[in-house]
Amino acid sequence: MQALNPFHLLVLATAVSMLIIPIVWRFAPRLGLVDMPDARKVHSVPVPRVGGWGIVIGGLVPLLIWAPTDPILRSFMIGGMILFAFGVWDDARNTDHWLKFGGQILAASVVVLYGGLYVSRLPFLDDVTVSGAIGKPFTIFAMVGAINAINHSDGLDGLAAGESLLSLIALAILGYLAENMLVIGVALAMVGGVLGFLRYNSHPARVFMGDAGSQMLGFTLAFLTIYLTQVGDTAVSAALPLLIIGVPISDILVVLYKRISGGMNWFRATRNHAHHRLLDLGFQHYQTVIVIYGVQMILVFAAVQLRYAMDAIVTGFYFLVIGSLFAAISAAERSGWRLERVLDGALKPLRSMARRLRIPLLLRELPGKLIAVAVPAFMLVAAVTATRVPRDVGIVAFVLASVIALEIARSRAVGSTLVRVAIYIAAVTCVYLMIDYHGALQRSSDLLAVALMVVLVAGVGGYLRFAADRRFGTTPTDYLILFIVLTLLVLANIDTGARETVKIVVYAVVLLYSCEVLIGLTSRRWNALHLSTLAVLTIIGVRGLL
Repeated sequence: MQALNPFHLLVLATAVSMLIIPIVWRFAPRLGLVDMPDARKVHSVPVPRVGGWGIVIGGLVPLLIWAPTDPILRSFMIGGMILFAFGVWDDARNTDHWLKFGGQILAASVVVLYGGLYVSRLPFLDDVTVSGAIGKPFTIFAMVGAINAINHSDGLDGLAAGESLLSLIALAILGYLAENMLVIGVALAMVGGVLGFLRYNSHPARVFMGDAGSQMLGFTLAFLTIYLTQVGDTAVSAALPLLIIGVPISDILVVLYKRISGGMNWFRATRNHAHHRLLDLGFQHYQTVIVIYGVQMILVFAAVQLRYAMDAIVTGFYFLVIGSLFAAISAAERSGWRLERVLDGALKPLRSMARRLRIPLLLRELPGKLIAVAVPAFMLVAAVTATRVPRDVGIVAFVLASVIALEIARSRAVGSTLVRVAIYIAAVTCVYLMIDYHGALQRSSDLLAVALMVVLVAGVGGYLRFAADRRFGTTPTDYLILFIVLTLLVLANIDTGARETVKIVVYAVVLLYSCEVLIGLTSRRWNALHLSTLAVLTIIGVRGLL
């Protein structure tokens, strides 16, 4: 297996995902890949179901480059492509559930029978090794269950993707702590695919992932969880999958119970998922997503902290958290509780006070100016002070610089997806060079980088709070990113060797948000962001090829 570079896997997957979705988007109506609204769904206009293309292709392309000959990884990729084919067919033709199950069983069987991966150890049975005759069919059943758990949680913008992203981050951390390259590589590649998709899926979503994406995410989580607990690190609790997949598992079980007890068709979609019930209690779309993100975050955080705990402790914690969630929902439904009544009483005085406040002109304009200065400064410092630039990074930089120059020359830079992706990659590359390739002026450049980061955090925060013409506000994805950053900061305290990686992620998140603000403020092709990015990429390219 080739040496793993997490930075390259993550960035490549994100870039491929972000680029492939707009391309397929244009052909969605001709291919029948459009989700039409109905009484059970929460959207009121047709939405393309092509996000899964970005998740799957974005996730698999880096893996094909990284380690295409590893047998177990090859079984995962073959299974993923099978699910993708069945998923696209279902998105276009709405096939019946039996055909969908057939594709899921086939994909799981490839992993079990060809890849040789199956469950041989179960919770509470530490001294028992499960035979292949029992473990293989059980594994196929479990993988199909996980696939459907994520598939059925895909009911709100960003919900299934966000839940899966949290689980994938936890798996990447667990893989890192276990020093298992396969878990790290697959998890980060799929994280990149999901991040590229979420760029288009924040409420109100411009694309849905469809079955092609949700089934792949469930399949990936099942594969990685089984591999980690059965092969990658057999010292971890066998009950850990409960915490890793978390809310989707409990939600589908509760839904099935309600359908069976109510005499309904097991496979007919209904409005009794947790997110539907929260909406009916008066939670808005983004509030519902944030609540479920919060519960999932607690579970995956516990998965890292309790990885070596007794099975009874892991299982008990899971049922405590999940039981509290569904008990609270049921109690609120029985009592007639509604969130809007609570908020109206609590927020009325604050809204009245806010209307009386006048924001000074300086506070409205200053954040954007701070960001416009600090972003180019950070990128320039990184490009100039790095001890060296790897040749492959230099080649990529030249390609991206050419893309930006060509789009500017064609008067298509403003609003161009290619330019946006090039700016994002340039920003992350600068962070990578700043952290991993310290220059001769290491201490000075580190202090300057920290100072610029502080300025950018203040600028983005001030922009979101005060700017009168801001082009974007906070979304559930922003809270998701915040959860991930906090988790990584905790990881840095658990393992000192991870601190450099955590610093890269935190700096990259701040810089990407800052770039997003500047892109929103951009109205001319010849602007500071485009020109500074072009200059920085040229410097990196020249240094990498010299």
